[in-house]
Amino acid sequence: MKFIPHLSYDCVIFGFNGKKLKILILEYHNTGLFALPGGYVKKNQSLQDAVNKGVEERTGLKNVYLDQFQIFGKLDRTDPEATRRILEANNKNLEKNKWMMERFVTVGHYALINYEDVNPKPDHLSDSIGWHDINKVPKLMMDHNEIVEKALEVLRNNISEKLIGMNLLPQKFTMKQLQQVFEAILGETLRRTSFQRKMLSLDILERHEKLFEGKAHKAPYLYSFKQ
Repeated sequence: MKFIPHLSYDCVIFGFNGKKLKILILEYHNTGLFALPGGYVKKNQSLQDAVNKGVEERTGLKNVYLDQFQIFGKLDRTDPEATRRILEANNKNLEKNKWMMERFVTVGHYALINYEDVNPKPDHLSDSIGWHDINKVPKLMMDHNEIVEKALEVLRNNISEKLIGMNLLPQKFTMKQLQQVFEAILGETLRRTSFQRKMLSLDILERHEKLFEGKAHKAPYLYSFKQ
């Protein structure tokens, strides 16, 4: 076997287009089973390289900002019967692939990208992959719904620090654009004045010229993240 036994990774790939937060989900051939994009680690491969390659194959994007957030290893998290159904639906040799039906510890990663930049591609075992609204995530196999919930919790708790590296905004952006990102991820409406005060107090923004589009006296300032 070319893969490290009992070790896998699962990726919660959040997508955002300036207004809505979505998540990338696979559906497996002829099974009705939904899952997060994930995979296994080859014996001659680092975990990070495996994850990067898996995300690139599903999204076409290189150098995606990925954060490893938790290891999931409950005794009952693996579902051998679901894996069997997937293998049978794809005419895979069960004896040769029985290692896939054993217990796995999985390393959770999350990414946040602009889903309008992506043309998702399913893997060789799934027949479709697509974006689902974060509030309408279907029932996923094994503990993948729990992984999504934990990833969202970590993202929300660390959004101010993590947002800098995620390339969701233009190089220069308005405070309103930044607030829209926070509101979509946090799932709540924020007060404009309080939000602006908090962002400026974090000392992560650099202010630039005003964005003149309409009336001059209403032109907002442009900002960028400090390097």
